[in-house]
Amino acid sequence: MTDALTKLLENNILQLGIWETIYMTLISTLIAYLIGLPLGVILTITDKDGIRPIPWLNKTLGIIVNIFRSIPFIVLMVAFLPLSKLLVGKSYGNEAMIVMLVIAAAPYIARMVESSIKEVGAGIIEAAQSMGTPTLQIITKVLLPEAKISLIVGAVISSVTVLSYTAMGATISAGGLGSIAIIWGHQRSNPEITWICVALIILIVQVIQEVGMRLARKLDKRAK
Repeated sequence: MTDALTKLLENNILQLGIWETIYMTLISTLIAYLIGLPLGVILTITDKDGIRPIPWLNKTLGIIVNIFRSIPFIVLMVAFLPLSKLLVGKSYGNEAMIVMLVIAAAPYIARMVESSIKEVGAGIIEAAQSMGTPTLQIITKVLLPEAKISLIVGAVISSVTVLSYTAMGATISAGGLGSIAIIWGHQRSNPEITWICVALIILIVQVIQEVGMRLARKLDKRAK
């Protein structure tokens, strides 16, 4: 065991990095879903083939979502530092990183949600409409429940994507395993620390994947 690795363990830096990575990933994904889920629903129902077509709204939201999805994450971080300072009082650290992750993930999640809901069979929707079911109830009792498995899979994919973005936290003095890999591993020429961080990130991804897939299988009525 090298001196650098010993120091990381003795000072709980590596343990803190694991916690910060999980914390930023889960909080960012949760907040991004609170934004992206309703946005994805609106994109779906206002589409030309949706249950309440509103072309101008759909096109406007679609353009906004596509613009944010097109911006590379590192560029987005730099561009929205002032917004981060406005929202959380500073443009560095874990809180600022969470703001950036939410901005990057919400449009991505919106498209994932839109894709999931569009997988719901048209016959189910038409049956609900023929019974005079209000739009809100069609969304909450038909579209979302029928798309829940796909939505869970999308949440897993989104979480892993957000986790990968946390690796850039060192750019704005945020923590996490990515920052440790860059600062303690790459910059201080300790490749073993870099690879330990890589292994831990892979482990976290596998846990997220396994938990998400188990939940999806448990809720999937077709698998019973």
